[in-house]
Amino acid sequence: MSDAVIDDIVALLPPLLRSIEALGFVARYLHPPDFGEVMRLAGAPDTELRAELPRLVAWPDSFAHLREPLRTAADHALAAFAGLRAVDRGEGDLVSVFRALRHLPQALEALYPLAANLPPVSGLYLDPALREDDAVLARLAQPKHPDSGVFHHDNAPDNRGGFSFYVPEDYTPARGWPLVVALHGGSGHGRLFLWSWLRDARSRGAIVVAPTAIGPTWALMGEDADTPNLARIVAFIRSRWSVDPQRLLVTGLSDGGTFCYVTGLERASPFTHLAPIAASFHPLLAGMAAPERLRGLPIQIVHGRHDWMFPVELARQAQQALVAAGADVSYREIADLSHTYPREINAALLDWLNGTG
Repeated sequence: MSDAVIDDIVALLPPLLRSIEALGFVARYLHPPDFGEVMRLAGAPDTELRAELPRLVAWPDSFAHLREPLRTAADHALAAFAGLRAVDRGEGDLVSVFRALRHLPQALEALYPLAANLPPVSGLYLDPALREDDAVLARLAQPKHPDSGVFHHDNAPDNRGGFSFYVPEDYTPARGWPLVVALHGGSGHGRLFLWSWLRDARSRGAIVVAPTAIGPTWALMGEDADTPNLARIVAFIRSRWSVDPQRLLVTGLSDGGTFCYVTGLERASPFTHLAPIAASFHPLLAGMAAPERLRGLPIQIVHGRHDWMFPVELARQAQQALVAAGADVSYREIADLSHTYPREINAALLDWLNGTG
């Protein structure tokens, strides 16, 4: 690699990584009344990124394998900030914010192939608390298993009913791995939601599957085509990778969290643990479930105290109803959380799934 290309990477990577981290901050702490303050705290790393991006133009095609992921990730980060700043100027609404933030997982997907060779990029896909952990770094330094990485199965951005998934690079069939099935929110997509979980799955060792609902959102009313589809997806993963049958978690955000109840309380559900996040709940969900399915079923409810879509009282009622029905319920109420995904909860959910926390 030429010195000029190295110099360009050294100049471009820091503002790119800071921009992606800042977008993650906005996504986590987004609360409509506080949007302006959240944007102020996020800063302006995109300004430096925009200034450094022209460095890629002069690269020869022999470096396209580096140039294209960097450029695509940077373009998505800049597009996200452009959309967010437009709303901050009064030129959009909350829907525009969500549309802008869809560029964040696309930036993460574009940049991920460089994690294997660029340590700063690899660090982006690790829990900050583990970025200097010798055991984690040694594990990731081992040769990549051929059946590991990020995969998409009929899950292009305009497809419905497919799924994306991640198998840790240090995967081995010699042991059973925990499986997390993560369900996106209403009008979301599994290909985007996968990146809410990949960092923690890579840090701690778990297979993660992010399906896409068959319809615009999960089958919360009427005929349920999503539950059989989830069963097929889980069966596919278990037929090809070594999965621990005692550690099958279904979790999800918003409508995805609500569908955790719908599908996870089914008598024939394959899931051993449920973790609805920012979900709605109706007591009938517990009343209609088979008593033997609910009895002792591990459920962890996660909800934000400032949730503006599904008030926190719904989560408190869910806890009471499910405990009364015999489930083994843990309840986490996050004081500074609105109706967003608290990515910091993933480590605790994996510890709970693994029986270590």
